[in-house]
Amino acid sequence: MVYQLVQPNIVFCCSKIDTECVSIPSAKEITSPLKVALFDHKILPTNPVGGCHLRMLRGLCHQHDFTVFAVEFENPCPERIRWVRVPAPSRPLALLYVVYHLLAPICYWAYRVRYRVRFDLVQMVESNLSFGNVSYSHFCHRAYLKYHWKQSRPGGLRRWFRWLDHWLHALVEPRTYRRARYIVVPSRGLATELAAEYPYAQSKIRVIPNPVDVNRMRPSEDFDREAFRSRLGITPDELGLAFVALGHFERKGLPLLLKAISGLGTKRLKLVVVGGTNDLLAGYRQRVQQMGLADQVVFVGMQRDVRPYLWAADAFTLPSLYEVFPLVALEAAAAGLPLIVTPLNGVEEFLRDGDNGILVERSSGGVARGISRLLAMPPEARRVMGQTAQRDVQRYATENFVAGWRAFYEGLSVG
Repeated sequence: MVYQLVQPNIVFCCSKIDTECVSIPSAKEITSPLKVALFDHKILPTNPVGGCHLRMLRGLCHQHDFTVFAVEFENPCPERIRWVRVPAPSRPLALLYVVYHLLAPICYWAYRVRYRVRFDLVQMVESNLSFGNVSYSHFCHRAYLKYHWKQSRPGGLRRWFRWLDHWLHALVEPRTYRRARYIVVPSRGLATELAAEYPYAQSKIRVIPNPVDVNRMRPSEDFDREAFRSRLGITPDELGLAFVALGHFERKGLPLLLKAISGLGTKRLKLVVVGGTNDLLAGYRQRVQQMGLADQVVFVGMQRDVRPYLWAADAFTLPSLYEVFPLVALEAAAAGLPLIVTPLNGVEEFLRDGDNGILVERSSGGVARGISRLLAMPPEARRVMGQTAQRDVQRYATENFVAGWRAFYEGLSVG
Protein backbone atom coordinates (compact mmCIF):
# COMPACT_ATOMS: atom_id res chain seq x y z
CA MET A 1 0.00 0.00 0.00
CA VAL A 2 1.49 3.36 -1.05
CA TYR A 3 0.71 6.77 0.45
CA GLN A 4 1.70 10.15 -0.86
CA LEU A 5 3.48 12.86 1.06
CA VAL A 6 2.13 15.95 -0.63
CA GLN A 7 4.74 18.43 0.56
CA PRO A 8 7.49 17.64 -0.29
CA ASN A 9 6.47 15.42 -3.22
CA ILE A 10 7.84 12.04 -2.10
CA VAL A 11 6.23 8.59 -2.06
CA PHE A 12 6.79 6.20 0.80
CA CYS A 13 5.28 2.97 2.09
CA CYS A 14 5.12 0.93 5.25
CA SER A 15 3.68 -2.45 6.18
CA LYS A 16 3.92 -2.42 10.00
CA ILE A 17 2.25 -0.23 12.60
CA ASP A 18 2.67 0.29 16.31
CA THR A 19 -0.04 2.37 18.00
CA GLU A 20 1.69 2.91 21.32
CA CYS A 21 0.68 6.02 23.23
CA VAL A 22 2.98 8.92 22.45
CA SER A 23 4.29 10.64 25.58
CA ILE A 24 4.76 14.39 25.90
CA PRO A 25 8.47 14.96 26.56
CA SER A 26 9.58 16.68 29.73
CA ALA A 27 10.69 20.31 29.75
CA LYS A 28 14.33 19.25 29.40
CA GLU A 29 13.57 17.21 26.28
CA ILE A 30 11.51 19.85 24.45
CA THR A 31 13.21 22.56 22.47
CA SER A 32 11.62 25.30 20.42
CA PRO A 33 10.24 24.90 17.81
CA LEU A 34 8.03 21.95 18.69
CA LYS A 35 7.56 19.20 16.13
CA VAL A 36 3.81 18.65 15.98
CA ALA A 37 1.98 15.87 14.12
CA LEU A 38 -1.52 17.19 13.51
CA PHE A 39 -4.36 14.79 12.67
CA ASP A 40 -7.66 16.12 11.28
CA HIS A 41 -9.95 14.70 8.59
CA LYS A 42 -10.50 17.89 6.61
CA ILE A 43 -8.53 21.06 7.24
CA LEU A 44 -10.59 23.34 5.04
CA PRO A 45 -12.13 26.80 5.48
CA THR A 46 -15.61 25.28 5.20
CA ASN A 47 -15.03 22.74 7.98
CA PRO A 48 -15.68 24.04 11.53
CA VAL A 49 -12.72 22.36 13.26
CA GLY A 50 -10.56 22.39 10.14
CA GLY A 51 -11.07 26.13 9.73
CA CYS A 52 -9.82 26.66 13.29
CA HIS A 53 -6.77 24.52 12.57
CA LEU A 54 -6.09 26.53 9.42
CA ARG A 55 -5.93 29.78 11.37
CA MET A 56 -3.77 28.25 14.08
CA LEU A 57 -1.38 26.82 11.46
CA ARG A 58 -1.21 30.11 9.58
CA GLY A 59 -0.42 31.98 12.79
CA LEU A 60 2.14 29.57 14.27
CA CYS A 61 3.80 27.81 11.32
CA HIS A 62 6.85 30.08 11.58
CA GLN A 63 7.29 29.24 15.26
CA HIS A 64 6.67 25.50 15.24
CA ASP A 65 7.21 22.61 12.85
CA PHE A 66 3.88 21.07 11.73
CA THR A 67 3.24 17.90 9.76
CA VAL A 68 -0.45 17.46 8.88
CA PHE A 69 -2.07 14.06 8.37
CA ALA A 70 -5.39 14.79 6.63
CA VAL A 71 -7.72 13.55 3.92
CA GLU A 72 -8.12 17.09 2.58
CA PHE A 73 -5.96 20.11 3.39
CA GLU A 74 -5.76 23.63 1.99
CA ASN A 75 -2.18 24.29 3.02
CA PRO A 76 -1.76 27.96 4.01
CA CYS A 77 2.05 27.74 3.95
CA PRO A 78 3.40 24.82 1.85
CA GLU A 79 6.99 25.91 2.33
CA ARG A 80 6.65 25.48 6.10
CA ILE A 81 3.92 22.86 6.63
CA ARG A 82 4.20 19.30 5.38
CA TRP A 83 1.08 17.38 4.37
CA VAL A 84 0.74 13.61 4.39
CA ARG A 85 -2.43 12.71 2.54
CA VAL A 86 -4.50 10.03 4.27
CA PRO A 87 -6.41 8.15 1.50
CA ALA A 88 -9.78 7.82 3.22
CA PRO A 89 -13.24 8.45 1.70
CA SER A 90 -14.89 11.70 2.74
CA ARG A 91 -18.43 10.25 3.00
CA PRO A 92 -20.31 8.88 4.81
CA LEU A 93 -18.90 10.23 8.06
CA ALA A 94 -19.02 6.88 9.86
CA LEU A 95 -16.96 5.26 7.10
CA LEU A 96 -14.52 8.18 7.12
CA TYR A 97 -14.12 7.76 10.87
CA VAL A 98 -13.34 4.03 10.65
CA VAL A 99 -11.02 4.19 7.61
CA TYR A 100 -9.14 7.19 8.96
CA HIS A 101 -8.61 5.33 12.25
CA LEU A 102 -7.00 2.51 10.28
CA LEU A 103 -4.95 4.44 7.72
CA ALA A 104 -3.80 7.56 9.58
CA PRO A 105 -1.58 5.58 12.02
CA ILE A 106 -0.04 3.70 9.08
CA CYS A 107 0.77 6.99 7.37
CA TYR A 108 2.19 8.36 10.63
CA TRP A 109 4.53 5.47 11.36
CA ALA A 110 5.54 5.19 7.71
CA TYR A 111 6.51 8.84 7.76
CA ARG A 112 8.47 8.41 10.97
CA VAL A 113 10.36 5.41 9.64
CA ARG A 114 11.02 6.93 6.20
CA TYR A 115 12.26 10.31 7.47
CA ARG A 116 13.58 9.27 10.88
CA VAL A 117 11.65 12.01 12.65
CA ARG A 118 10.38 12.10 16.21
CA PHE A 119 7.46 14.35 17.14
CA ASP A 120 7.14 16.26 20.38
CA LEU A 121 3.33 16.26 20.18
CA VAL A 122 0.64 14.23 18.44
CA GLN A 123 -2.48 16.37 18.23
CA MET A 124 -5.84 15.01 17.06
CA VAL A 125 -9.49 16.03 16.80
CA GLU A 126 -11.72 14.47 19.47
CA SER A 127 -11.42 10.67 19.23
CA ASN A 128 -10.47 10.57 15.56
CA LEU A 129 -7.17 8.79 16.27
CA SER A 130 -6.29 5.76 18.37
CA PHE A 131 -3.33 7.49 20.00
CA GLY A 132 -2.14 11.01 20.71
CA ASN A 133 -1.48 13.31 23.62
CA VAL A 134 -3.48 16.45 22.74
CA SER A 135 -7.16 16.15 21.78
CA TYR A 136 -8.79 19.22 20.22
CA SER A 137 -12.45 18.54 20.99
CA HIS A 138 -15.46 20.31 19.55
CA PHE A 139 -18.16 17.84 20.60
CA CYS A 140 -19.13 15.41 23.35
CA HIS A 141 -20.77 12.61 21.41
CA ARG A 142 -21.77 10.58 24.45
CA ALA A 143 -23.59 13.54 26.01
CA TYR A 144 -25.26 14.37 22.71
CA LEU A 145 -26.61 10.84 22.28
CA LYS A 146 -27.82 10.81 25.90
CA TYR A 147 -29.57 14.15 26.04
CA HIS A 148 -30.23 15.53 22.57
CA TRP A 149 -30.35 12.81 19.91
CA LYS A 150 -34.06 11.98 20.21
CA GLN A 151 -35.01 15.63 19.77
CA SER A 152 -32.83 16.34 16.75
CA ARG A 153 -32.34 13.09 14.84
CA PRO A 154 -32.91 13.36 11.08
CA GLY A 155 -35.16 11.10 9.07
CA GLY A 156 -34.53 8.29 6.61
CA LEU A 157 -31.15 6.72 6.04
CA ARG A 158 -29.40 9.85 7.26
CA ARG A 159 -30.66 9.03 10.76
CA TRP A 160 -28.82 5.72 10.84
CA PHE A 161 -25.59 7.01 9.28
CA ARG A 162 -25.57 9.98 11.64
CA TRP A 163 -26.33 7.81 14.68
CA LEU A 164 -23.56 5.38 13.73
CA ASP A 165 -21.06 8.23 13.44
CA HIS A 166 -21.96 9.60 16.89
CA TRP A 167 -22.01 6.08 18.38
CA LEU A 168 -18.51 5.28 17.06
CA HIS A 169 -17.15 8.51 18.51
CA ALA A 170 -18.87 7.89 21.84
CA LEU A 171 -17.48 4.36 21.92
CA VAL A 172 -13.88 5.57 21.59
CA GLU A 173 -14.15 8.79 23.62
CA PRO A 174 -13.47 7.23 27.06
CA ARG A 175 -10.21 5.62 25.94
CA THR A 176 -9.10 8.74 24.05
CA TYR A 177 -9.69 11.15 26.92
CA ARG A 178 -8.13 8.79 29.45
CA ARG A 179 -4.92 8.52 27.43
CA ALA A 180 -4.68 12.17 26.30
CA ARG A 181 -2.48 14.45 28.36
CA TYR A 182 -4.44 17.58 27.40
CA ILE A 183 -7.93 18.26 26.01
CA VAL A 184 -8.43 21.64 24.34
CA VAL A 185 -12.04 22.85 23.96
CA PRO A 186 -13.58 26.06 22.56
CA SER A 187 -16.06 26.87 25.33
CA ARG A 188 -16.59 26.63 29.08
CA GLY A 189 -19.87 24.85 28.38
CA LEU A 190 -18.14 21.96 26.61
CA ALA A 191 -15.49 21.85 29.34
CA THR A 192 -18.26 21.39 31.92
CA GLU A 193 -19.97 18.75 29.78
CA LEU A 194 -16.81 16.70 29.25
CA ALA A 195 -15.92 16.90 32.94
CA ALA A 196 -19.40 15.62 33.83
CA GLU A 197 -19.20 12.69 31.40
CA TYR A 198 -15.52 11.90 32.04
CA PRO A 199 -14.55 13.12 35.54
CA TYR A 200 -10.97 11.87 35.14
CA ALA A 201 -10.53 14.36 32.25
CA GLN A 202 -11.38 17.50 34.23
CA SER A 203 -7.80 18.42 35.15
CA LYS A 204 -6.68 17.98 31.52
CA ILE A 205 -9.09 20.47 29.96
CA ARG A 206 -7.95 23.83 28.59
CA VAL A 207 -10.30 26.40 26.99
CA ILE A 208 -9.27 28.31 23.84
CA PRO A 209 -12.30 30.06 22.27
CA ASN A 210 -12.66 29.66 18.52
CA PRO A 211 -11.51 32.48 16.26
CA VAL A 212 -13.66 35.02 14.48
CA ASP A 213 -12.13 36.93 11.60
CA VAL A 214 -13.78 40.16 12.72
CA ASN A 215 -12.20 42.35 10.04
CA ARG A 216 -13.16 40.03 7.20
CA MET A 217 -16.75 39.79 8.43
CA ARG A 218 -17.32 43.56 8.42
CA PRO A 219 -19.53 44.63 5.50
CA SER A 220 -17.54 45.74 2.49
CA GLU A 221 -17.94 49.38 1.50
CA ASP A 222 -18.68 48.41 -2.11
CA PHE A 223 -21.33 45.84 -1.19
CA ASP A 224 -24.69 46.78 -2.74
CA ARG A 225 -26.98 45.56 0.02
CA GLU A 226 -30.27 46.51 -1.60
CA ALA A 227 -29.35 44.86 -4.89
CA PHE A 228 -28.34 41.64 -3.14
CA ARG A 229 -31.53 41.64 -1.06
CA SER A 230 -33.50 42.09 -4.26
CA ARG A 231 -31.78 39.03 -5.77
CA LEU A 232 -32.93 37.05 -2.73
CA GLY A 233 -36.48 38.37 -3.03
CA ILE A 234 -36.31 40.47 0.16
CA THR A 235 -38.24 43.73 -0.22
CA PRO A 236 -37.29 46.91 1.69
CA ASP A 237 -40.19 46.51 4.12
CA GLU A 238 -39.44 42.84 4.94
CA LEU A 239 -37.30 41.55 7.81
CA GLY A 240 -34.59 39.29 6.44
CA LEU A 241 -33.43 36.44 8.71
CA ALA A 242 -30.30 34.41 7.92
CA PHE A 243 -29.86 30.77 8.95
CA VAL A 244 -26.48 29.20 8.14
CA ALA A 245 -25.46 25.57 8.62
CA LEU A 246 -23.42 23.08 6.59
CA GLY A 247 -25.98 20.39 7.43
CA HIS A 248 -27.50 18.78 10.55
CA PHE A 249 -30.58 20.99 10.03
CA GLU A 250 -32.59 19.07 12.62
CA ARG A 251 -30.04 19.65 15.37
CA LYS A 252 -29.45 23.23 14.24
CA GLY A 253 -33.15 23.97 14.72
CA LEU A 254 -34.42 24.67 11.22
CA PRO A 255 -37.66 22.69 11.84
CA LEU A 256 -38.32 24.82 14.95
CA LEU A 257 -37.66 27.97 12.97
CA LEU A 258 -39.99 27.00 10.13
CA LYS A 259 -42.75 26.13 12.59
CA ALA A 260 -42.24 29.45 14.37
CA ILE A 261 -42.50 31.44 11.14
CA SER A 262 -45.58 29.50 10.11
CA GLY A 263 -47.21 30.21 13.48
CA LEU A 264 -46.52 33.93 13.33
CA GLY A 265 -48.64 34.28 10.19
CA THR A 266 -46.92 37.45 8.99
CA LYS A 267 -45.67 38.06 5.47
CA ARG A 268 -43.10 40.59 6.70
CA LEU A 269 -40.53 37.83 7.21
CA LYS A 270 -38.11 36.31 4.70
CA LEU A 271 -35.79 33.49 5.76
CA VAL A 272 -32.59 32.77 3.81
CA VAL A 273 -31.18 29.28 4.45
CA VAL A 274 -27.49 28.96 3.57
CA GLY A 275 -25.92 25.49 3.40
CA GLY A 276 -27.13 21.94 3.04
CA THR A 277 -26.53 19.20 0.48
CA ASN A 278 -28.82 18.80 -2.51
CA ASP A 279 -30.65 15.78 -1.09
CA LEU A 280 -31.19 17.53 2.25
CA LEU A 281 -32.51 20.66 0.55
CA ALA A 282 -34.88 18.67 -1.64
CA GLY A 283 -36.66 17.33 1.43
CA TYR A 284 -36.84 20.75 3.07
CA ARG A 285 -38.13 22.46 -0.06
CA GLN A 286 -40.97 19.97 -0.09
CA ARG A 287 -41.63 20.60 3.61
CA VAL A 288 -41.70 24.36 3.09
CA GLN A 289 -44.12 23.95 0.19
CA GLN A 290 -46.45 21.87 2.37
CA MET A 291 -46.30 24.48 5.15
CA GLY A 292 -47.28 27.28 2.77
CA LEU A 293 -43.95 29.07 3.25
CA ALA A 294 -42.55 28.75 -0.27
CA ASP A 295 -42.71 32.54 -0.77
CA GLN A 296 -40.94 33.25 2.55
CA VAL A 297 -38.05 30.77 2.59
CA VAL A 298 -35.12 30.90 0.17
CA PHE A 299 -32.63 28.02 -0.02
CA VAL A 300 -29.30 29.02 -1.56
CA GLY A 301 -27.32 25.84 -0.83
CA MET A 302 -23.65 25.59 0.01
CA GLN A 303 -21.72 28.84 -0.33
CA ARG A 304 -17.98 29.18 0.00
CA ASP A 305 -18.48 32.79 1.10
CA VAL A 306 -21.50 33.34 3.37
CA ARG A 307 -20.73 37.00 4.07
CA PRO A 308 -23.03 38.57 1.42
CA TYR A 309 -25.98 36.64 2.84
CA LEU A 310 -25.22 37.91 6.32
CA TRP A 311 -24.68 41.46 5.10
CA ALA A 312 -28.05 41.35 3.33
CA ALA A 313 -29.93 40.14 6.43
CA ASP A 314 -31.41 42.07 9.34
CA ALA A 315 -30.73 39.38 11.96
CA PHE A 316 -29.20 35.94 12.35
CA THR A 317 -31.06 33.05 13.93
CA LEU A 318 -29.83 29.67 15.18
CA PRO A 319 -32.39 27.93 17.43
CA SER A 320 -30.08 24.94 17.81
CA LEU A 321 -30.61 22.07 20.24
CA TYR A 322 -26.91 21.50 20.84
CA GLU A 323 -23.71 23.35 19.99
CA VAL A 324 -20.21 23.48 21.37
CA PHE A 325 -19.14 26.79 19.88
CA PRO A 326 -21.34 27.95 16.95
CA LEU A 327 -18.76 29.99 15.09
CA VAL A 328 -21.24 31.14 12.46
CA ALA A 329 -23.31 32.90 15.14
CA LEU A 330 -20.33 34.96 16.26
CA GLU A 331 -19.38 35.61 12.63
CA ALA A 332 -22.89 36.97 12.14
CA ALA A 333 -22.33 39.23 15.14
CA ALA A 334 -19.07 40.39 13.57
CA ALA A 335 -21.06 41.18 10.43
CA GLY A 336 -23.21 43.51 12.53
CA LEU A 337 -26.30 41.34 13.02
CA PRO A 338 -28.33 40.91 16.19
CA LEU A 339 -28.63 37.23 17.18
CA ILE A 340 -31.78 35.22 17.88
CA VAL A 341 -30.46 32.06 19.52
CA THR A 342 -31.23 29.41 22.08
CA PRO A 343 -28.93 28.94 25.12
CA LEU A 344 -25.80 27.54 23.47
CA ASN A 345 -22.30 26.73 24.66
CA GLY A 346 -20.01 29.51 23.51
CA VAL A 347 -22.78 31.99 22.65
CA GLU A 348 -24.16 31.92 26.22
CA GLU A 349 -20.86 33.43 27.31
CA PHE A 350 -21.28 36.27 24.81
CA LEU A 351 -24.97 37.09 24.45
CA ARG A 352 -26.81 39.57 26.67
CA ASP A 353 -30.54 39.35 26.05
CA GLY A 354 -31.98 42.59 24.73
CA ASP A 355 -28.54 44.18 24.36
CA ASN A 356 -26.62 42.39 21.59
CA GLY A 357 -29.24 39.77 20.75
CA ILE A 358 -32.33 37.89 21.85
CA LEU A 359 -32.18 34.67 23.85
CA VAL A 360 -35.09 32.30 23.16
CA GLU A 361 -36.45 29.02 24.49
CA ARG A 362 -35.78 25.79 22.59
CA SER A 363 -39.32 25.57 21.23
CA SER A 364 -41.21 26.87 18.23
CA GLY A 365 -43.18 29.17 20.54
CA GLY A 366 -40.01 30.51 22.13
CA VAL A 367 -38.46 31.17 18.71
CA ALA A 368 -41.67 32.86 17.53
CA ARG A 369 -41.65 35.16 20.56
CA GLY A 370 -38.04 36.09 19.89
CA ILE A 371 -38.77 36.93 16.27
CA SER A 372 -41.82 38.95 17.36
CA ARG A 373 -39.62 40.99 19.69
CA LEU A 374 -37.32 41.80 16.79
CA LEU A 375 -40.25 42.65 14.49
CA ALA A 376 -41.57 45.08 17.09
CA MET A 377 -38.29 46.99 17.29
CA PRO A 378 -37.72 50.08 15.14
CA PRO A 379 -35.07 49.56 12.43
CA GLU A 380 -32.68 51.89 14.26
CA ALA A 381 -32.95 49.83 17.46
CA ARG A 382 -32.14 46.68 15.48
CA ARG A 383 -29.10 48.40 13.97
CA VAL A 384 -27.88 49.47 17.42
CA MET A 385 -28.27 45.91 18.70
CA GLY A 386 -26.23 44.66 15.74
CA GLN A 387 -23.54 47.27 16.32
CA THR A 388 -23.32 46.24 19.97
CA ALA A 389 -22.90 42.59 18.93
CA GLN A 390 -20.19 43.64 16.47
CA ARG A 391 -18.33 45.51 19.20
CA ASP A 392 -18.64 42.73 21.77
CA VAL A 393 -17.36 40.00 19.45
CA GLN A 394 -13.95 41.66 19.19
CA ARG A 395 -12.64 39.53 22.04
CA TYR A 396 -12.85 36.47 19.76
CA ALA A 397 -10.54 37.99 17.14
CA THR A 398 -8.19 35.59 15.36
CA GLU A 399 -5.10 37.07 16.99
CA ASN A 400 -6.49 36.14 20.41
CA PHE A 401 -7.13 32.58 19.23
CA VAL A 402 -3.57 32.26 17.89
CA ALA A 403 -2.22 33.77 21.11
CA GLY A 404 -4.13 31.15 23.07
CA TRP A 405 -2.52 28.30 21.13
CA ARG A 406 0.88 29.98 21.35
CA ALA A 407 0.57 30.16 25.12
CA PHE A 408 -0.58 26.53 25.24
CA TYR A 409 2.46 25.31 23.30
CA GLU A 410 4.81 27.54 25.30
CA GLY A 411 3.31 26.13 28.48
CA LEU A 412 4.28 22.66 27.31
CA SER A 413 7.77 23.88 26.57
CA VAL A 414 8.35 25.20 30.06
CA GLY A 415 6.19 22.95 32.24
